[in-house]
Amino acid sequence: MPDRATPNLPSRDLIATSRFYARMGFREAFRDDGWMVLERGPLQLEFFPYPGLDPRTNIASCCLRVSDARALHEAFAGANLATSSRAMPRITSPVDQPWGFREFAVVDPDGNLLRCLEPLRAAAGSGAAPT
Repeated sequence: MPDRATPNLPSRDLIATSRFYARMGFREAFRDDGWMVLERGPLQLEFFPYPGLDPRTNIASCCLRVSDARALHEAFAGANLATSSRAMPRITSPVDQPWGFREFAVVDPDGNLLRCLEPLRAAAGSGAAPT
């Protein structure tokens, strides 16, 4: 197994979290009363129960580094997430950032921030022109 790290994020309700992420193509790889692991291909997220979590003050976040942010955004957008900056859950549009990444974000119902990042050099090498 290659070295790797996986984010550990809080969840008010593991079942509700599983259902939300299933809409974006994740599947449960493991769940018991104290832990849950979700997978979508090579992407893996881990969750622990935190019933008293206030989603509006949650500062938990992680980065998902991917090879094709636009394709992932399209797949996640199929979950019909809101795009308003005040909605929860929500999704943003992919933006080519001056620091060299195509980036979009998802905020889940518990307020966890997932920043999805694709290096622009990889995007340029794949035939996709940075905008």
